[in-house]
Amino acid sequence: MELARRKAGDVYHPGATVVGCDQLLVCGADWFDKPSGLPAARRQLQALRGQTHTLETACVVFRDGREIFSHIARPRLTMRAFSDAFLDAYLAVEGEAVLGSVGAYRLEGLGIQLFDRIEGDHSAILGLPMLPLLGFLRANGMIID
Repeated sequence: MELARRKAGDVYHPGATVVGCDQLLVCGADWFDKPSGLPAARRQLQALRGQTHTLETACVVFRDGREIFSHIARPRLTMRAFSDAFLDAYLAVEGEAVLGSVGAYRLEGLGIQLFDRIEGDHSAILGLPMLPLLGFLRANGMIID
């Protein structure tokens, strides 16, 4: 939540509504950020293989420099016990695109095949919990209801 607050709070335009979001991946006692390169992505996916992890996805809204909304979503994803051959093929196809994701996967691509089970809001998994955000914006007259 603090990272999302910093992102939104760093942008100030009088009268503007600013949305800030951030996401961490938590698996047991470990947390993961975006991998620094393909070798790090491979190690991360090996660590997550066969495990359930949570994507801590925070969203805040600032208006005139003050926080007026915050929400945290916690989707849970369970990776299947995929083979090293699948992992190598996955990284060969996806390439550096996985470096833009905290989990080193893209559900909208081949990454969906890494999973056995997914619980939670799809948009929160992608990094922006849209339904709670849109509900807040509608309830406060910021978008048409």
